[in-house]
Amino acid sequence: MGTAVAMHAARRGHDVALWGSSHDSWAFQHLVADRQHPLLPEHLPGTVRLCGPEELEAAAEGAQFLVLGANSHGARSLARLIRAHVGGALVAISVAKGLEPDTGKRMTEVYGEELAGVPIVTVGGPCLATELAEGLPTASVWAGSSMELATQAGQPFDGPTYQLTYTDDVIGVELCAMMKNVAAIGLGMLDGIGKPTGEDFKNAKAALFTKAAHEIVDLVAACGGRAETAFGLAGIGDQLVTSLGGRNRLYGELVGAGEPPAETLSDLEARGLTVEGVDSTRDVARLADEHHLDLPYHAAIHRVLSDGADPRDILEVLR
Repeated sequence: MGTAVAMHAARRGHDVALWGSSHDSWAFQHLVADRQHPLLPEHLPGTVRLCGPEELEAAAEGAQFLVLGANSHGARSLARLIRAHVGGALVAISVAKGLEPDTGKRMTEVYGEELAGVPIVTVGGPCLATELAEGLPTASVWAGSSMELATQAGQPFDGPTYQLTYTDDVIGVELCAMMKNVAAIGLGMLDGIGKPTGEDFKNAKAALFTKAAHEIVDLVAACGGRAETAFGLAGIGDQLVTSLGGRNRLYGELVGAGEPPAETLSDLEARGLTVEGVDSTRDVARLADEHHLDLPYHAAIHRVLSDGADPRDILEVLR
């Protein structure tokens, strides 16, 4: 996603440096060789400057808008790598989905602790990196501690093919971005379950999609976010696009077809595919327990991935 946003920003006419740490070596080698990320369909615009791990200072010099593309596992280490070089930035923009594994903190909390003095904004909504890279029509939600901050951060990126809305419901946007990955895993399981017989489970998918949406609303509200956020682009919108395609839905399909959850996750990660919804199933279970919430659909997915339950168990929570 970080590369896709860089491509879009360059097409908007901005001066863009795309920096990769040592953790990005697999993708960075492809970017240097043919100016194309191996998981994206388009080449980098010619104006994007590629900077390797040793070129952080050059990449950060004069940067006003920082787009932070690490996943939730690497967010804190990324912030610690860059913080000595980015003190003059106007805003840092997180595009990660999920909570920090060790602490359960949201990405804005993690970056806020590590990048003192730099305001943090988070991005949500239905935005597949592949389509953003292609310049296909996309809408996203940018959230900050104030509407003014969110708008200031988003305006340089806002345009005809990437249309933005703004909110100050940071909690709602970040929890929706985390929970929709879990919902997509469950719907992917139905595709896997139905493969041997050709069943589509259209009725069940509609029921479970609705069930997931209501459970997302319940948890968002319990944690201090707003229900309207979960019923909007950041919630239902992102849930829909993630359930139609992407890594989390693919993972769910493989598990639903009988593949072992742990081994399947390792295989996908070996191919460069991060499936953040797996950790998020545990995060949702923990938050539901803390807030005394009954979330049957999300709990059923958690049992499949963590307790070895039969994927068909999710068909028992349609109501």
